[in-house]
Amino acid sequence: MQPTSEISKNIESYVTDVYLNTALVQNNRVEDMMDICSLELLLEMAQLVKCPEPILEMGYGTGLMLHELIRRHGLRIDLVEGSSALCEQARRLYGSTGMEVFHSYFETFTCEKKYDNILAMHVLEHVDDPVRVLRQMKLALNPGGRVIVLVPNAHSLHRRLAVHMKLQDSLHTLSPRDHLVGHQRVFDPSGLHDCAVDAGLAVERDFGFGLKTLPYSMMEGWSDELIRACVQVSPEVPSALLGNIGLIARKPV
Repeated sequence: MQPTSEISKNIESYVTDVYLNTALVQNNRVEDMMDICSLELLLEMAQLVKCPEPILEMGYGTGLMLHELIRRHGLRIDLVEGSSALCEQARRLYGSTGMEVFHSYFETFTCEKKYDNILAMHVLEHVDDPVRVLRQMKLALNPGGRVIVLVPNAHSLHRRLAVHMKLQDSLHTLSPRDHLVGHQRVFDPSGLHDCAVDAGLAVERDFGFGLKTLPYSMMEGWSDELIRACVQVSPEVPSALLGNIGLIARKPV
């Protein structure tokens, strides 16, 4: 069954309006810096810094994470992406690295190739059915392989403050920014954990990145050093309060 959301049905138009929109992408300094710093911590935590085997990356997005994984960290990456335009861009920029690009919706993705590690960073908040996507990812894993997931945290400090200030109705209320970038939901730690378990995965570790007390738009005047510190302090802060939460889940042997 194909995904049925308006974004999925009109994916090429959505990609043009958001991910290929130069003005929108170039206004992401704070978010991009926090994502880059979070990726560094994630690779260390998951012991992927010098991983010799190909890693499957779910989604191209703006291309920032793929650039960091391949060009900065020197990892071997394959890609699953639902947009033909983004698949074409990925092949043009990284085809020389030997990267294999699979043009497929996440909900229907299958491949003969199997992986020990799959990265799903800021994917599950976009899709129609997170559990179904995790099940498809599990099919692409070797026995004992891992899915590493990162999503926006509904319980983040900045969302808690917004509720207290009556700027949003509940912790799970989607902001205008959420709608703009195609979020269908935000996750709390227990909800994310339940999705992985319902998909038949064994959760090994929960984590979080990014001390976010304000929306990104209100952090624009912050220095690069302060933004980096907001991510680097993550191990010292309860993950349930951080801007993004994640987990590492393993396919049973």
